[in-house]
Amino acid sequence: MNKSDEFDPDLLIDRLAGYVKIVESIVQCVHSCDAKWKPDESTWSVLEIVCHLCDEEVEDFRTRVLMTLEQPAEAWPSIDPQGWVLERDYSSRDIKVQVDRFVQLRNDSVEILRALRAPAWSNIHYHPVFGSFQAGQMLACWVDHDALHLRQLAKRLHELAIRDGGNVSTEYAGTW
Repeated sequence: MNKSDEFDPDLLIDRLAGYVKIVESIVQCVHSCDAKWKPDESTWSVLEIVCHLCDEEVEDFRTRVLMTLEQPAEAWPSIDPQGWVLERDYSSRDIKVQVDRFVQLRNDSVEILRALRAPAWSNIHYHPVFGSFQAGQMLACWVDHDALHLRQLAKRLHELAIRDGGNVSTEYAGTW
């Protein structure tokens, strides 16, 4: 176990492997009819969050970590996570299919990462907007990105409980 401030890629990769199980478990708590529900237009539904995780898995984090390890001078492909929601019509997709897709994509990513031999985690890619990124930093960002969306999924569960509680107060549960 890492008890210092040292970079620990194995621990980070283990978290990526574990987070996929958490996403599966959270989504099992959501009826398919509620997967598309949003408390307002500015937030994403459970379905949109899972679709986002799928696309980010392949087009953002896996690609950028591997490119920084193997071709750090190459430009990263452009991405548009906000635009993908509408452009790729996330809301028309089936939640079960998307969760299964995420599980497969994440398992593939973990397998690829664990198969790396002596990766150069200190390789640096220079991004024109965000500056320099080490490969290891991108790995840590990937794990943090998951954690942020796990929090977002938990918030949807919270909001669904409030919605489904109708006129009763859920204040006793605590504050968000």
